[in-house]
Amino acid sequence: MKSIHAIRSFVRLASLVCLPVLALPVLRGEAAAGLSPESSLQRLLDGNQRFVAGRAEHPHQGEQRRLELTKGQAPFAVVLTCADSRVAPELFFDQGLGDLFVLRNAGNLVDEHILGSIEYAVEHLHAPLVVVVGHESCGAVGAALAGGHAPGHIGSLVECIEPAIEAAKGQPGDRADNTTRAHAKLMVAEIVKKSAIVAEAVEAGHLKVLAARYDLDTGAVEILP
Repeated sequence: MKSIHAIRSFVRLASLVCLPVLALPVLRGEAAAGLSPESSLQRLLDGNQRFVAGRAEHPHQGEQRRLELTKGQAPFAVVLTCADSRVAPELFFDQGLGDLFVLRNAGNLVDEHILGSIEYAVEHLHAPLVVVVGHESCGAVGAALAGGHAPGHIGSLVECIEPAIEAAKGQPGDRADNTTRAHAKLMVAEIVKKSAIVAEAVEAGHLKVLAARYDLDTGAVEILP
């Protein structure tokens, strides 16, 4: 098993070799370095409330912000969510350039590449919050629930969601929604279990990893218990 030191050495090397844009000096100020996990979450929820109410401010999108970000980045939250075109974190959290470190794939799945990206944001950019956001009417969840043969590589997506189907079995209410919620929670557990960097930051109180659900009808984000 790799030690934390070895993993950190790799992350630093990757930032120099594979991720030259991300390796720029971290931009300080109101960004991640000054926010706790709790205040970062509140900032997301405040933005979502503005979005739901039709009062989005669309912050940090002007010329000055773009110039600031040429010096580096310090996103205050990592958001892993679905690739669904209806699910756009910068919009439903009402955030701008440099605010969120966003990772997306069909079904908001956790694999080695996603874990590496999260670890980069936590270890190198010092993001204090990771949120896994599932959503209403997720096609990947629907495909998993439908069963049968999934063509091509879609089958690999379906397989990753099957544990959530089992976890949600027997729960009252809508089966698809229950599975979506269970899947987001399982992905949170997967991140903490498989990443020593994340687990260490959580243990130290520097990081929170949470599950959430986005409602397509209302635009509201619900933090899951």
